[in-house]
Amino acid sequence: MAVAKLNRSRPGYNKETAARAIFIIENLKHSIGEWAGRPFKLMPWQRKPLEKFFGTLKADGTRQYRTLYEEIPRKNGKTEQGAGVALYLLVGDQEPGAQVYSCAGDRAQASLVYQAAAPMVRQSPELIERLEIIESLKRIIYRGQNSFYQVLSAEAYSKHGLNVHGNLFDELHTQPNRELWDVMRTGSGARRQPVTMVMTTAGYDRNSIAWEIHDYACKVRDGIIKDPTFLPVIYAAPEDADWTDEDVWRACNPALGTFRSIDEMRMMCKQAKEMPAFEMTFRRLYLNQWVNSAERWMQIETWDASNGKIDLEELRGRPCYAGLDLSSTTDLTALCLAFPLGDKAFAVLVDFWIPENTMREKERKDRVPYSLWVKQGLVRVTPGNVIDYAFILHEIENKLALYDIRELAFDRWGSQKLIADLQTIGFEVDPKVPGRHVVAFGQGYASMSSPTKELMTLVLQKKILHGGNPVLRWNVDNMVVTQDPAGNIKPDKAKATQKIDGAVAMIMALDRAIRNADDGKSIYETEPVKVF
Repeated sequence: MAVAKLNRSRPGYNKETAARAIFIIENLKHSIGEWAGRPFKLMPWQRKPLEKFFGTLKADGTRQYRTLYEEIPRKNGKTEQGAGVALYLLVGDQEPGAQVYSCAGDRAQASLVYQAAAPMVRQSPELIERLEIIESLKRIIYRGQNSFYQVLSAEAYSKHGLNVHGNLFDELHTQPNRELWDVMRTGSGARRQPVTMVMTTAGYDRNSIAWEIHDYACKVRDGIIKDPTFLPVIYAAPEDADWTDEDVWRACNPALGTFRSIDEMRMMCKQAKEMPAFEMTFRRLYLNQWVNSAERWMQIETWDASNGKIDLEELRGRPCYAGLDLSSTTDLTALCLAFPLGDKAFAVLVDFWIPENTMREKERKDRVPYSLWVKQGLVRVTPGNVIDYAFILHEIENKLALYDIRELAFDRWGSQKLIADLQTIGFEVDPKVPGRHVVAFGQGYASMSSPTKELMTLVLQKKILHGGNPVLRWNVDNMVVTQDPAGNIKPDKAKATQKIDGAVAMIMALDRAIRNADDGKSIYETEPVKVF
């Protein structure tokens, strides 16, 4: 792999400099899958951005571009391309004491580039002579230049003091905040021509650092922002594109038909058609479209179409069924009342509570206007820095004076004290005893699947009247579901990017309302459950 030294005496595009970078990268060998052991020949769509990135020089001979932003669907060769760039920056960039890092949302993700780079080194007689691989540290050392490539863990607090020459940010959309990005970007101030290479698919959180950089890249691409140091490369289907069209797939998956399997995409598309909850995942990972959540359960436009004015006076005194989603001690709590309206339609009212002393921090963390919602009466605060369950119990008691609450469903986990408290305000535990009852409600597939599916049916039929409550709308838009092999689904708080407490409370309330409608006959017994 003997190559000439860099000639950076001429500004503008320098073919010699570009060719040198490509030569070094293409003298590596693939290390993953069926291509392992073959020469790493870049495809034209891979080569051109790298040529432009490494070959465009300023008047002083240093690189013009400092950031290469590549956003592309999964399985289009990002990892091995990143490994090639990492090794070039380590051995081919003639930077004494180079520090090259790969970062991601966690160490396992960041290690993927290393896991491709280390076998590339082992397969190269020239590199294995010069470089030392320390597997336990995920580090590759070039002692001749006092340089190294290193995988970093995700904790930002430990990264201060780095002197970064090259930074490969893998899957930026997995970053929980902007801290690691800022630390790594500000850690290159002592270098003459530091490099940041972002390799990512689209995300779903539009309040994230990933969306911020994506938006910036789009504006640079479109000429809205002039930044000669930033090179954006984005392969994505337009938002209004037909996500089932194979021509759309080809336009945003440049490796399709070579090392990207069209058969696998067809199989995933078929599943997305049959399971709408999977559609968002398919569009994000396979078409590189930014969607609102990892596996968003419902299109928010569908939910909005079921809007309508709710007359509180008309609901006063009417039978209803409640669902209570108690939060952890510092989070959002939701109570939903579901009112049967006849013709298998329902109105839903949802109340929310949050601890007063933690509201500001939650507002910053969740990036939602809790303060405004409190002023509008949509969210209420409980005293102190944890949820005051006695306060909420008092609120439920007040509702008993307004509405005929027949049942109240709640998460049965850790519920013994709640049961006792609800009994003090008139709820019965034994279903054989006349009166209003408390109902323990599991959060697994067995309890959640049927009402979650039925809620989708009711919304599609515009038989859920919700009054456009913006907090509930936010919860519904955040809601994601998981599915078991039998096709059962349940809301997944762990995967949701934001709060879904109101949606969960609504599902529990609707379950009880549906089961008790029409002389006690369950809609699950009288009509087939529709699968989504």
